[in-house]
Amino acid sequence: MRSTLIVLPLLLLAGCSSFRGDPENIKPVSEDRLLAFQEAQANSAQIVVNRDFGVMGGGCYVAIEVDRKVAARIGMGEVATFQVPPGTRVVGITPDRMDDTLCGMGRLLREVAVPVKTGETHKLRIISQNRGGFDIVPDTP
Repeated sequence: MRSTLIVLPLLLLAGCSSFRGDPENIKPVSEDRLLAFQEAQANSAQIVVNRDFGVMGGGCYVAIEVDRKVAARIGMGEVATFQVPPGTRVVGITPDRMDDTLCGMGRLLREVAVPVKTGETHKLRIISQNRGGFDIVPDTP
């Protein structure tokens, strides 16, 4: 009985963290939710953002911002690609303010500085963690 009381909370906590999906299960963000940084320009670079699968926040979109401008609304198991000018770009995640339900009223702000050079591609992941909340981190396989 004691072991059950110890193991059960650990299993529940483990269920809240996210996991990387298999490539065949990852879907691109639909065009109607890609809002900015879609046009390739001379000397541009790419930033690719992938949102993990997981229980926490699963029914809600998260807004991806590039240089504090909403660039996309991303759901679980989706990927979005952005064309950005070279330099240090600030990529962040915030609640989806276009959603008028509780999903859009959360308190979320995570940002990461991404130094990009012409022709480069940088990959980031949106993950949910047991300690609570989402984070945006470099995507290293």
